[in-house]
Amino acid sequence: MAIQNKDLPRFSIVAEKPYVKRILIAAAAAWLLTAAALAWSLYRLTDSNAFKLESQLSDSRARERQAVSDLDALKQELANTKRAEFISRSANNQIQTALAEKDEQIAGLKADLDFYERLVGSSGRRHGLIVHDAAFAPASDGAWRYTVTLTQNINRGGTTTGQMRFDVEGVSAGKLRTVRWNELLQDPGAPGQKFAFRYFQQLEGAVMLPAGFSPQRVRVALKGPFGGIEKSFSWEPPAPAMAGSNDIQTKE
Repeated sequence: MAIQNKDLPRFSIVAEKPYVKRILIAAAAAWLLTAAALAWSLYRLTDSNAFKLESQLSDSRARERQAVSDLDALKQELANTKRAEFISRSANNQIQTALAEKDEQIAGLKADLDFYERLVGSSGRRHGLIVHDAAFAPASDGAWRYTVTLTQNINRGGTTTGQMRFDVEGVSAGKLRTVRWNELLQDPGAPGQKFAFRYFQQLEGAVMLPAGFSPQRVRVALKGPFGGIEKSFSWEPPAPAMAGSNDIQTKE
């Protein structure tokens, strides 16, 4: 039986393989070269991407500045357009108002011309003294301005004279009421308004209506050498004033 000596050193005999070392060195070198190539490629790629990103960022900023400039220009153009539209609309409204006023003036002048033609024209129908119209308009002091038009074309060679007064009929506190001439003038002894004309005359003045009184009709009364005349009118807004003076004298 063999006896093993524990005190003797243990040795392992390995055969030397020099090509293995060379292979390891070559592999390490190849790995280093590959890593370097990868690192260089990654650096080039990163640098290229960074350049592209910077270029794209610069282009984006330029496009942004251009867009902001275009937006400002569009805003200014829109503001100019709105202002021009406002001015055009205002001018158009002014023109329309002026045209409406001119149309109203022309209509009034035509009505006046027809009135004069019927009154003094050779083809006009002859009539004696009449109350042609009675119109009222509110005044700033709470009074009512009145215009009563008298006409006649029979007595062409003389002057028609007399006095005019009127009463106002309406409703007060739910009841019918007539406000007399003296009460309208707030003068118990007020005389009638005098008139004297050849063809026509417009009598004007102011009266006060009682508080809470709603006018509905006006009854105009004329008195003079010709006798007495009465005529009633609905209470309406004033008609356009006739052109010319209150009493026109035409030559025969």
